[in-house]
Amino acid sequence: MPTCLIVDDSATMRKIAYKFLSNLGFACSEAVDGAEALAKARLARPDLVLLDWEMPVLNGFATLQALRSEAWDHPPRVVMCTTLNDMDQIIAAMQAGADEYVMKPYDQDILAEKLRTVGLLT
Repeated sequence: MPTCLIVDDSATMRKIAYKFLSNLGFACSEAVDGAEALAKARLARPDLVLLDWEMPVLNGFATLQALRSEAWDHPPRVVMCTTLNDMDQIIAAMQAGADEYVMKPYDQDILAEKLRTVGLLT
């Protein structure tokens, strides 16, 4: 079963993402900010990190950069989640190593399509 680390400071968004990803066959864990996400990702080595952009402690972009600086045998796919529609920020995230992004609010079908794009669903 593929694994996912859901990173979002909103408990509601984590709950929604957890439901969608569980329905899609993922075993999920959660983190409330980027610092917690890095610690959990280093231990669990998830297949996917669903990463919110705007968070306290360590934001999504800084977390993405830290994840991509790690020496992974199999690096996780990273899908950035944002309410921002600033193309410059989205391009910066993709250049920093994000595999895909999804705009909030999203539904299960949109998330599934993004996961197909990154090769985690068929």
